Amino acid sequence: MRPRIMGIVNVTPDSFSDGGAFATAAAAIAHGLQLAEEGADFVDVGGESTRPGAAPVTSAEELRRVLPVVSALAREGVHVSIDTMKPDVARAAVECGASIWNDVSALRADGAVEAAAALGCDVILMHMQGEPRTMQAAPHYDDAVADVADFLSTRIAALQAAGVKHGIWVDPGIGFGKTLEHNLALLRAVPALRARIGRPVVVGASRKSFISKLETRDGAAASPESERLGGSLAVALHAAAADADMLRVHDVAATVQALRVARALNERAS
Repeated sequence: MRPRIMGIVNVTPDSFSDGGAFATAAAAIAHGLQLAEEGADFVDVGGESTRPGAAPVTSAEELRRVLPVVSALAREGVHVSIDTMKPDVARAAVECGASIWNDVSALRADGAVEAAAALGCDVILMHMQGEPRTMQAAPHYDDAVADVADFLSTRIAALQAAGVKHGIWVDPGIGFGKTLEHNLALLRAVPALRARIGRPVVVGASRKSFISKLETRDGAAASPESERLGGSLAVALHAAAADADMLRVHDVAATVQALRVARALNERAS
C-alpha cells in the first residue's frame, strides 16, 4: 500500500518554492483541485511562509489568504489540511471544512493544545529547531534522530494529557533547523522514528535545499527549487520503501507515477 500523498498549496507571496504562483484565491483553488485530480489524498493549504528567514504574518492576513481556499476545496469534496501555527486560524479553517491541522511548531503556541482537543481533528506535529527567521543559523543536535524523537514524543504526551488520543501524526521536519547531515540521518531513520514514537510519519522533503547541497559536493552549481524534481522523487521512493505513512509534495502527478512504477516492480520481483 502506497503512502498517502499530501499536495502543497502555498497561498503566499514568499514561500521558498512557489511563492506568488498561487497567491490569489482563484489560482490557489484551481491548483488545489488539480492536485486532487492528480491523486493527492489531502491538499495542504498554508497562508504563511515558513521558509528560512521568513517573517510572520498576522492572523487576520493569514485568514484572508486561506479561508476562501479551504472553503472552496472542501465544498468540492477535497480533503483539506490547514498548515498554520496559529490556533485561531486552525479553528476557523476546520469550521470551513479542513480535517487536519498541520503545525510546523508542533502546537507550541499559547492555546494550541487546548484548541486541538476541542476541534477533534487530526494533527501533524512537526519538529523545528528555533523558528523560521533563525532556524538555519548553525543548527546543532547531540543526536539528531534521538533529539527529534524525544521532542515529538514529548509533544504527543502534552496532547494526550489534554485529551487528544487519536489522529496524531509526526513529521521530523526536514530542512527546519537541520544541516544536510541532519536531514540525511533523519530520512535514513524513518523506520526507527516510526517504531520509537509509535505514530504515523509524514515526510516533507519536496524541493528542499538539501537536494541541491548534495550536488555541490561534486562541484556542480546548486539547482533552483524548480529543478529538484529528481531529488524529490528519490526521497519519496526512499520514504515509501521505509514505510512512511504520508508524503507532503509539490509534484503530485510525478510522485504518484513514481510510486506506482516502484510498486509494480516490487510486486513482480516478489
